[in-house]
Order: sequence, then C-alpha cells, then structure tokens
Amino acid sequence: MAQVRRTPLADQAAEVLLDRIRSGEWTLGAKLPGETTLAPQLGVGRSTVREAIRQLSGRGVLATRQGAGVFVTALDAPEDWDTVLRRTDIVAVIEARAAIECEAAALAAERRTPADIRAIRQALGKRAEHRSELESHVDTDTAFHRAVVAAAHNPILLELFDTFTPRLRGAMIDMLRIRKAYGSDADHATHQELAEAIIARDAETAAGSSRAHLQSLKSALNPPR
Repeated sequence: MAQVRRTPLADQAAEVLLDRIRSGEWTLGAKLPGETTLAPQLGVGRSTVREAIRQLSGRGVLATRQGAGVFVTALDAPEDWDTVLRRTDIVAVIEARAAIECEAAALAAERRTPADIRAIRQALGKRAEHRSELESHVDTDTAFHRAVVAAAHNPILLELFDTFTPRLRGAMIDMLRIRKAYGSDADHATHQELAEAIIARDAETAAGSSRAHLQSLKSALNPPR
C-alpha cells in the first residue's frame, strides 16, 4: 500500500487517494473507508486524512454526506489553477536555464581542464546513484550542471547559476512532482552524452545536447497558451 513520506502531508495524501480512485480501487459512487482505516494505510494522522478529503471535495472528486460518510463523485480531478500557474512558472525557469547552460556547455567543451573532467565525471556518478529519491535526484542533477558551468571558466555565468540555484531547485522539484517520472535510463544517458561531448571538446554537440535536454523538459510540461 502506498504511503505518504514527504511534506506537505495533506497534499501528498490527497494525491495518493486520487491515484487510488484513478486506478479503479473505488468506483463512482463508492464509499471510502473511514479515517481510522485510511490513516494507517497512508502513514499519516486522522487530521491529515480529513484535510486531504477536504481538498478532494473542493476539486469535485469526493463528497461528504452527513451521517453517511465520504463518497466518490468523480474519477479524476480537473487541473487546478495553482498547478497551471506553477507549471507556467517552471517553463520560465527552464528558459532561463537554457540561456545560461547552453552557452556554458559550449565554453566548457573549449576550456575544460583535467580537473574539470574529474569534477564532471564525479558529479555524473553521484547523479547516477541518486535517481530514485526526488530531492536527492534534483540536488545531484544540479551539482552535475554546476560542474559543467564551472568548466566554462566564466565567473559571471557561474555566479548567475549559483544565484539562480535556490529558485531552480524548487522549480525542478515542482516539475518532477507534476510529471511523476524522473531518473530514467534515457534521461541519464542525455547527461552522459553532454559530459562526453565536453570531454571530447565538441562545443557544438555539447551546446546542442544541453539545449535538447532542456527543450524536452519544457515540451513535457506542455503549458497552456
């Protein structure tokens, strides 16, 4: 049984319940188990379950009937405006990343030193080790991209990246939560290709690999226009 492990707990609990409804565990009109049953299944307290139910009720998925219980009134939830706005904001972050990182990748291919190569390989290795846990994945991914920017030996690009990192971290975590997929073999292979292009001093391929990776992230979000 899926359990909630990350905060905010109520949001995560609501998503777990919604996933169970989508999977067909509860059909339209079905009554949900009580709080005392759901709380241990989700690994949260009863108050968190109540808040999760309140959220899904607000999205039209559940309905509480006084004295009868909580019932499924829809099998999915329309995307809410918070998600739409958050997704649009993430696109802006990805575009800013491209402005910094594509140029940095090309410069890194031209200027990298043996020490830079070691740093990039080490960061790539750590990234490979942390592909299953969301926040660790984002942190090691960011460290890899920072190693690439550092190899460009342009202090302004590096300062921009470091200034941008706190906002970048939050946006990437939000993005991967929306996509609910990360750390695939194909995704890691694109990072290996970027590293290999830099090591081979192939500036054109390095810049193109960086741009293609970031464009794929942006396209996957498919924001409304």
